[in-house]
Amino acid sequence: MVSQHGILLAVSIISDHFGPLVSKVCGCLLRHGALSLHEIVRRLELSPGQVKNSLLVLIQHNCVQAFSTPRGSGGKTVTVYLAIFDNVLHRLRFSKFLSVVRADIPESEDLLEGLLQNGRLTFDQLVWRTISKIPDGSPKPTREEIRMNFNKLVYAHYVERCPKPEPFFDPLIDEQPPSTRKRAPRAVETVLSLEQKVVRTAALSDAERFSEIPYSMEESSNANDDDHHAVAGGKRKHEALEVDEEDSIIAENEVLWRANFERFIFCLKKKFCADRKKAKLKVGTLAIWEAFFEANVTNNDNKTVTSPMNGILERVGQKEGGSSMTVDQIISALNDLECISTTRDPEQFTFDLNKLVETCRNDEVESLVKKKHGQEAYTIFRLLLKQGGPVETDEITDRTILDKQIVHETLYKLWKDEYIDSERVPSAASGTGNAQFFVWRVKNTYREHYIDHLYHAALNLRQMVNCMAELLLEGTKDETKLRNRKNILILALTRHDESLMLFHDF
Repeated sequence: MVSQHGILLAVSIISDHFGPLVSKVCGCLLRHGALSLHEIVRRLELSPGQVKNSLLVLIQHNCVQAFSTPRGSGGKTVTVYLAIFDNVLHRLRFSKFLSVVRADIPESEDLLEGLLQNGRLTFDQLVWRTISKIPDGSPKPTREEIRMNFNKLVYAHYVERCPKPEPFFDPLIDEQPPSTRKRAPRAVETVLSLEQKVVRTAALSDAERFSEIPYSMEESSNANDDDHHAVAGGKRKHEALEVDEEDSIIAENEVLWRANFERFIFCLKKKFCADRKKAKLKVGTLAIWEAFFEANVTNNDNKTVTSPMNGILERVGQKEGGSSMTVDQIISALNDLECISTTRDPEQFTFDLNKLVETCRNDEVESLVKKKHGQEAYTIFRLLLKQGGPVETDEITDRTILDKQIVHETLYKLWKDEYIDSERVPSAASGTGNAQFFVWRVKNTYREHYIDHLYHAALNLRQMVNCMAELLLEGTKDETKLRNRKNILILALTRHDESLMLFHDF
């Protein structure tokens, strides 16, 4: 369930891009979950046409997923709509997604930009958009060149075919096959949210998602058919979109493409982990660490980075001083960096990103505790976090070597701030059983509490940036000062988003 500040942040993002009407519909879905068209109309007291148009915009930009589900005692199938909160937040990261492709496939950057700005497009619309952006008199790319650059994005999994427009989903039926359920131990079963289940139901197979455009199919298309390109020239506005009651939301006779946010988040996660460890490494080890990440092979695992030894050696040789390193030295350094050779292929090395992410999360929360409540709170919270279970008050005093009074005061501050929880436990040493003492543990929901703080801070920063932009539009003598202040706030928001990604996306 998304917290209140998370919903307000999402509504703010949608309002900035598509206006207040669309943001109302998005906010309604985030607050109340999956709703039918009739239910949204009733809750917002808007006309069916306004809600339909808003839903079309949100679906077009991958912020809402429609699906069919049984509703009511009669089991009647109804179309309902579910807001995809993660995809709304990803709108904050479009510039970062572009930078990933700019570094990897620079010739395909404009094609990705078209998908990020317009949501879902056919290849014909992308061709028309690309050609229309070339100034008159400049050489225009051929359709075949555009197809080749587009297929590079598909091959690298930066772009995917859109999911099923309206899959059937029954929340009472477990989608997992029975044979899989029997093999999976109960301890490792992951509880999926409704959003995750619906997204999984709508998803195509990998073979379908990343099926490139073959030359024969592309050749048969008409690049100059303007009827298909009317909405691809710029960012789509909800006022200009209409939905016919008899038509489906997405034309089934067209192949629609979109950016694959999952792949981009993995790239940002990989970059984050690579950068976070750099400052602590020696020069020689740093070259091996960088080479390991540069040699990463594309796979479907978003939790680990896997690189072949040949690729690592090739890239180490390109680094300063790398040509003089022996294979044994490189393997020894990889093991020290916790890059482990895989059992299936000893020539491949794997690094667990989630393990480093977990450490970074703990470091960040501990840092906040230290800033808010001081060194003593940091020491106690770190102890409880590492312990992972209940710790008695006197044991905390003994292990932290702090004054008992300070320990009591600090524990109360952390408890009041919802970082830790307490419990009365009867003393086993007492014969009567009346003696009790307190035990303390890190609260299970402390991360959700922390993420809500991050949402709140991001919302405040966005509001301040928008305020500066409005003041600049009004015109003022202190324009330079306001512009500098706005740039500082934007930089702060960019840095803050790294923390948001660390806890929410990674």
